[in-house]
Amino acid sequence: MEFLYEYGLFLAKAVTIVVAILAVVIFVLAASMKNKSDKGELRLTDISDELMQLKHQLKEELLPKKQFKAYEKQVKAAEKAAEKQNLTKGKVFVIDFKGSIDANEVSSLRQEVTAIITIADKDDQVLVNVESGGGMVHGYGLASSQLDRLRQANIPLSICVDKVAASGGYMMACVANKVYAAPFAIVGSIGVIAQIPNFNRLLKNHDIDYEQHTAGDFKRTLTVFGENTDEGRAKFQQELEETHVLFKEFVGRYRPNMDIAKVATGEHWYGQQAIDLGLIDAVSTSDDVILDLVNTHQVIKIQYQMKKKLADKIAHGVSLSVTTIMNRFAERNQSV
Repeated sequence: MEFLYEYGLFLAKAVTIVVAILAVVIFVLAASMKNKSDKGELRLTDISDELMQLKHQLKEELLPKKQFKAYEKQVKAAEKAAEKQNLTKGKVFVIDFKGSIDANEVSSLRQEVTAIITIADKDDQVLVNVESGGGMVHGYGLASSQLDRLRQANIPLSICVDKVAASGGYMMACVANKVYAAPFAIVGSIGVIAQIPNFNRLLKNHDIDYEQHTAGDFKRTLTVFGENTDEGRAKFQQELEETHVLFKEFVGRYRPNMDIAKVATGEHWYGQQAIDLGLIDAVSTSDDVILDLVNTHQVIKIQYQMKKKLADKIAHGVSLSVTTIMNRFAERNQSV
């Protein structure tokens, strides 16, 4: 009986605490909805400085003291010489784009591109790390257009593909002045695909009617629940072919020396194969490209991030608190 009493008392306390915390969360969330803001902020990271600090740290650890002091003097002398000659390095702005199916990351990309166009000087350039297997045509079309803004502003643009830039991902990559890819990165897939399930026969078997009303012969070509027609299928295939033609023309505009008929079959290739086909310009990882650029430029990573709202921070804290309480509850249970 004593065990049941203690157990019930502990459970009542735990439930009370959880309910109180949830009440606070609901209140904060309700307040945040009234002051909803989609504003974000640009974050700049000096990659050159980080690599210099790493080099300095490794030298200090590995070199004898005399050699390390000599290295420090050499670095300081080089810095003073650069100051006297008023030498300023051009900048390389690095952007990471890891795309989803609907390419919603383009909302951040457009902010990053706008910021770069606003501040870039004549000696500056841009490096974009693209990782995407493709997705919605309109989403990746907009993402490609954002990169084309850099080309139109006469800012040299390079693309690095460490893992995959296929279909919509390659639509973005081909815009660059120079495309790099790792040896086993997947590149290409210049094609269009659409897959639609149809449940019409299943509905008929269960005596379920489905009605769809449209104005216009091809307002809807194929349907998920209705009965598809040969005419609708033919129109849908025609639309896919037209999209493919636009895709090929887009790639051909930026890479005119490539045999588009040979590569626009929907196939993909690895980096080492892609260079022979003209899909890329060099086989290299983004790490090696950046290490080379650091010698001649100041490399800065630019990232647009949405600001975390107070409600998000509190909700995260509450989640941790609830987890801690439940863990203690489980521990108490096990120790009895």
